[in-house]
Amino acid sequence: MTAPAPNWRPLDTVGRIVALMTEFSIEATRPSAADIAGLSALKRGTRVYLSAVPNRPATEPVDNAVRVRAAGLEPVPHVAVRNFASAAVLDEFLARLNGQAAVDSVLVVAGDRGESGPFRSALDVIDSGVLRRRGIRTVGIAGYPQGHPRIGDDELWRALTDKVAAAEAIGLTVEIVTQFSFDGRAILDFIAQLRGYGFDHRVRVGLAGPTNLTSLLRYASRCGVRASASAIAQRAGLMRQMFVMATPDYLIRMLADAAPVGVALHYFSFGGILATSRWTRAVADGQLVVEGDGFSVEPPNG
Repeated sequence: MTAPAPNWRPLDTVGRIVALMTEFSIEATRPSAADIAGLSALKRGTRVYLSAVPNRPATEPVDNAVRVRAAGLEPVPHVAVRNFASAAVLDEFLARLNGQAAVDSVLVVAGDRGESGPFRSALDVIDSGVLRRRGIRTVGIAGYPQGHPRIGDDELWRALTDKVAAAEAIGLTVEIVTQFSFDGRAILDFIAQLRGYGFDHRVRVGLAGPTNLTSLLRYASRCGVRASASAIAQRAGLMRQMFVMATPDYLIRMLADAAPVGVALHYFSFGGILATSRWTRAVADGQLVVEGDGFSVEPPNG
């Protein structure tokens, strides 16, 4: 067995957390001008995912992507395929994203609409080749560590396999971006399953940024992960303090200690973009005090 280099030292807890925070991303929904200003807390080049809101115009993210790019950040719009009435509308949307905001990465999802135009699933759009033709080089594919409330696990894995194969067949780089979760064991099991099935792609693990428990439970209920959200509230002893801000520190500690390969963190900004941006930047900068199985964030010096 080869001995470590003389200057090699194992990372301490803070070092492991900082390493895990390399290339983290955040998600924003219809960011306002004030929200875009709040993103200035992030390092230049940070990836900002732009949600596709049900029953809103499918082209709405274009202006947001332009503003995010102007702020020195990397816009990654969602492409909710059921929102597009025709192939021509989708083609124009992607052309505007690439031409006006230099977008070359998107997250492709079916979307929550029951009705649809020519595209019913994310696979339909990937197979069409339009992403590659319009300058997209990286495609995000959704993953569900705790399953999906309306889709069985076997179907989820088949769909993921088909989407990855279709994307790679046309030369796209694939990332797997997961739904937010509060169950560290489920997250690690999901990553282990991916690796066991031969998927070596980067996994962006979805976590809720700093959020009060009232909002946390509301969003979790909408997305089918209410049980684990309730568990995190009970774990923190905060059920009687519903407006206290909850943070994913213990999940980050668990993931950092497990050190899975090829993982980045992806934060949903339920508690607001400014709060999420400031908190994640502080964690990435190592402004931490390790406490129990989690940590707290120190205010910056000065």
